[in-house]
Amino acid sequence: METETSCENKFEMSETLATFLASTPLLEEAWRLCSIADTSFPGAYLVQQIGSVAYVAFSGRLADSGSDQSCENPARLDAEDGGLFAPLYRHSEAEEPIRLHGGMLRLFLSMFPSLQIQIASLLGKVKSVVITGHSLGGTTASLSALWLLCQLRSMSSTTMSVLCITFGSPLLGNEALHRSILHERWGGNFCHVVSKHDIMPRLLFADVVPKHISKIHTLINFWHHCMAAPHLTSLSSQLADEVKDTFHCVLKDLELLAQAEEPSENVFWPFGSYVFCCQEGAICLDNVASVIKMMYLMLATGSPRCSIEDHLKYGDYVGKVSKHFLRARNFHEQDLPDSSYEAGVALALQSTELVIKEPVQDPSLPAQNSSLRKEDVIMAKDCLQMAQDGNKPNQTAANLAIKLSKIVPFRAEIEWYKACCDEADDQMGYYDSFKLKGRSKRESRVNMNRHKLAGFWNSVIHMLENNKLPHDFHRREKWVNASQFYKLLVEPLDIADYYRTGMHRERGHYIKHGRERRYEIFDKWWRDRNVPEEENKRSKFASLTQDSCFWAKVEEAREWLDNVRSENDVKKRDLLWHTIDKFEQYARKLIENKEVSIDVLAKNSSFSRWMEDWKELKSQVQQFPPRFPGFVDGEVVP
Repeated sequence: METETSCENKFEMSETLATFLASTPLLEEAWRLCSIADTSFPGAYLVQQIGSVAYVAFSGRLADSGSDQSCENPARLDAEDGGLFAPLYRHSEAEEPIRLHGGMLRLFLSMFPSLQIQIASLLGKVKSVVITGHSLGGTTASLSALWLLCQLRSMSSTTMSVLCITFGSPLLGNEALHRSILHERWGGNFCHVVSKHDIMPRLLFADVVPKHISKIHTLINFWHHCMAAPHLTSLSSQLADEVKDTFHCVLKDLELLAQAEEPSENVFWPFGSYVFCCQEGAICLDNVASVIKMMYLMLATGSPRCSIEDHLKYGDYVGKVSKHFLRARNFHEQDLPDSSYEAGVALALQSTELVIKEPVQDPSLPAQNSSLRKEDVIMAKDCLQMAQDGNKPNQTAANLAIKLSKIVPFRAEIEWYKACCDEADDQMGYYDSFKLKGRSKRESRVNMNRHKLAGFWNSVIHMLENNKLPHDFHRREKWVNASQFYKLLVEPLDIADYYRTGMHRERGHYIKHGRERRYEIFDKWWRDRNVPEEENKRSKFASLTQDSCFWAKVEEAREWLDNVRSENDVKKRDLLWHTIDKFEQYARKLIENKEVSIDVLAKNSSFSRWMEDWKELKSQVQQFPPRFPGFVDGEVVP
């Protein structure tokens, strides 16, 4: 059962966060500059410094980038951007590549040269940069902010913060973009303000068939004219009939997405936080499924005309939200919620106007939410609850930490086993003891612990890949270090088991054909750490060999040695000799840097025996050069 305190915090990320944002000058200032850009800087942007904050505002009157080709075939980012967004690529190596709306990407790239100069002039002069834009200008603002974040990531000397605020901006990219932004922990740098009925932010959720493309172009052109001359907004009623089919198409597809149990594999995905605003207030959501549901629920209470006019009303909404952020809301005594949880639901619903009100008695006043159904209110409550489920990954991670502590004894037993092997009279070491004595009682227990640890770490990866853990989980020092220690300790046992059971004869050598995927993932976690390389040399040998695949390389080197003895083809023999020599140099470097455990140097270890065989072969080469005419003094010669 949840405590009262946890219930009170349920909706902190909805109404409270939106209220906090409205209480700062950010929204009003951002919109003020967007409005100026819309009116006076068509196809461009303006830069203004206010104290230690610089604002970059993109006009919504940008060239229409909504061609059907761009919509249907989003551009692959790494093929189009010239490396501007390189830090984002690595998060989608094994997934769908990042794709963006082609027209919007080209629009940004056309403005980039001048933008780069402007941003460079701000470095060192301001502490924060707020990049903002209305309509299509919002997508350019988002791409500009993404580029700047990528740029700052490689500049350790600057601490400049970046915030992107968009108003009525369409979607930009696919799920891979969403995931990459989460992995970089940049989701909080993006705030998308969406009015209740504005169709623009919702357009790309729909399957926009060709017959709607020309109507969308007409709609965008109408908005552009209204931005330049606001009095033209009154003509929206004439356009409403033309875009009626488009409105219902978007609404229908949004409803299907909203009702889906899992987020659809839609071409375009939201990222960052969304502030939904209306006459009654605002709420903030950052869960994808909740954003989609709220997009639908709010649009469902509108009409084609509302969906056009709302795109031009952000000034009104921002002004009201900012002016009334301290306005107290209350309940009638008979409607008083039973708990703070229910109160949170009710307040958040009030902020969205997704509540069924009593019929208006005064016929001169318009009825409100006349199209709102009871099932929509239920869906709205579910939507708000789902938004808070985004906090569950943190709880799952906390529970996982407890499970990690419970498997420590299994790891400790393996550590104890290694220590015993390293001190044993047979001087075989950790790897060879497990490989040669695997069926003994002691080794069987170690093998059982090995499987238990594998099960735990496989479950961690499964949870992470199914979004059940925080997006930055793989960057958290505790888990990166724990996974690395596990890999260095246990993978040698996996290698020993692989070769003991003869799997290399059936599948091929371990590294290419037998290595478990979890180890490759842990390698990436370790490589991606944002820490400088250690310059201090070790004063003693490592407790664990720092190359967890070292023994697999030894096994391959043993085969190369056998092959070079029997190979008659001179070119093949030369290649084998060169490969063996290269491995010896690698091994010697590890030993010189003390990056191996003492078991590697044990008298009867596989590596020590291999070194003896290798020395013997080189000695034979020196004594009988005709047998190996390509070598002189053990070295390869042309």
